[in-house]
Amino acid sequence: MTEPVAYPPAPPPGAWPRWRRASLIIGFLVVWGAVLRMGPAWGADYGGPLIDAHSHVPNATAIDAYVAAMKRHNVVKVVLLGVGGLQKDDTIWLTAAGKKHPDRVVAGLPLPDPTSESAASQLEVQLERGRPRVIGEVHLRQVGRRTIDRDPNGAAFGKILDVAGKLGVPIVIHYELTDPAEAALDRALAAHRKTTIVLAHGGEGPPRRLDRLLTRNPNLLVDLSGMHFQRTPALASETGALDPGWKALIEKMPDRFMIGIDLWAARLFEPGMLDRLFLWTRRILGELKPDVAERVAHRNAAALFHIE
Repeated sequence: MTEPVAYPPAPPPGAWPRWRRASLIIGFLVVWGAVLRMGPAWGADYGGPLIDAHSHVPNATAIDAYVAAMKRHNVVKVVLLGVGGLQKDDTIWLTAAGKKHPDRVVAGLPLPDPTSESAASQLEVQLERGRPRVIGEVHLRQVGRRTIDRDPNGAAFGKILDVAGKLGVPIVIHYELTDPAEAALDRALAAHRKTTIVLAHGGEGPPRRLDRLLTRNPNLLVDLSGMHFQRTPALASETGALDPGWKALIEKMPDRFMIGIDLWAARLFEPGMLDRLFLWTRRILGELKPDVAERVAHRNAAALFHIE
């Protein structure tokens, strides 16, 4: 039987040798540095400037509440679009918003009826007269709230795309994708390579479909507006992680995506709701690689819409 080992008593608090305390501090700093280098996965929201690349106004006064929220959340610009012919006063409201808040608002040029034979000639006159930086939102295919199914290869719309390409103005389309719709949009993009088309709301995905379209068509960009936690499909729930399929695609093609909120209903302009939407936006951007987040948050939109 061996004699029990007598261990020395633990030192009283504060009596640890200096070298041991220093080692513990250094060890903690090394671990914490590694945590920080792991970046957004640990919950760091995107903190840089935002450009809302796709929103609307439901009346003449809603823009004031929105601009107040922009100041709270470092949103440097908002691109305001028409609502595909649903609101007869879109042009008046957008023009007024741009004049009242010229440092915040980029007013798009609505195009209510893309099937009109005179739309292209009227568009050319408007573009040459006012030089707007974006056309839209043009509703080509929408299922649900109202049923629209217009061929992007139709003769009238083809002339519109030609005018947009000739004058170098991007056009935002609402076009919900299916297999046949993907093929039709593919043909339109190939036939009008000089025209930049922005597919609103991610075309409702899924990511693998967007991957195919973006790979084949360098003149296609995607805005991620209207994919927040109140909509379906969503990029993420209000507190959940960014959908891994969308995350992978955005990081694969970081120069092809722009963030947007897609405000349109009056209830979305309440201050509390605006705060929730912008906090959500910054949270999901924070899950992207920092350089990707910066592109999607503002750099891509700034380049496309000539925003300084």
